[in-house]
Amino acid sequence: MTTSTRTFSPRARHIERRWYVVDADGAVLGRLASEVAKILRGKHKPIFAPHVDTGDHVIVVNARGVRLTGGKENEKVYYRHSGYPGGLREIGYARLLAERPVVAVEKAVRGMLPKNRLARGMLNKLKVYEGAEHPHEAQRPVALKLGEIPRWEGLPEPKASPQRRPHPAKTSEEAKPTRRRSKSGSASRPGGSTAAKAETGRRTSSKRSSASAGGETKKASRPKSRSSSSKPKASPADTADATEKSGGRRRSRTKES
Repeated sequence: MTTSTRTFSPRARHIERRWYVVDADGAVLGRLASEVAKILRGKHKPIFAPHVDTGDHVIVVNARGVRLTGGKENEKVYYRHSGYPGGLREIGYARLLAERPVVAVEKAVRGMLPKNRLARGMLNKLKVYEGAEHPHEAQRPVALKLGEIPRWEGLPEPKASPQRRPHPAKTSEEAKPTRRRSKSGSASRPGGSTAAKAETGRRTSSKRSSASAGGETKKASRPKSRSSSSKPKASPADTADATEKSGGRRRSRTKES
């Protein structure tokens, strides 16, 4: 019988961020950068995954004490570009470590991380300071030596979900079905709403049928009106002649009498 194992993929609830302090006084720049990059990526944890940021926060103090070996202080050059034509700037590492040691440490650590969006988020967990003081005492950071692997204490304990309150049981009086009141004010029994709806539906259908029958009878009883276009309209001259004739006849009748 073959048994298959599922691949573990870390989630947000499995990640617990911690704070560590690394003293860079007298440390080699490349060695310091590689050790810090491991902690930022989370390679010291068994739940490490390359697609998830499982690392911790790192505070680097005494960055002014970083050194280079093999005479690279005078050979290695730090380049930067302003973005404009002819904007290339260069500075030797001997001068860079004397003036801006924080930039030298951050650049070395950035080179040890992947070149993607995930690494840019990891750089936000890196804090570098020239001296031995740092403003992160509230996070209670733990001192860590170069090459030392932080202790793994297992996955964080899952947070207890809030317990839901049990719904109170209904009493016998509340469990009884309540009567609904209709619009007219009379109480209706539960379950009688369907019968009432059916009865109202019948009444409305009978009213509609009677109204349609009455409308048809009224239409049939109405006499057909003659169209006004069949009769010729009388002109004003003809009407005047008709009135004169009728008036002359009446006058002649009165004289004869």
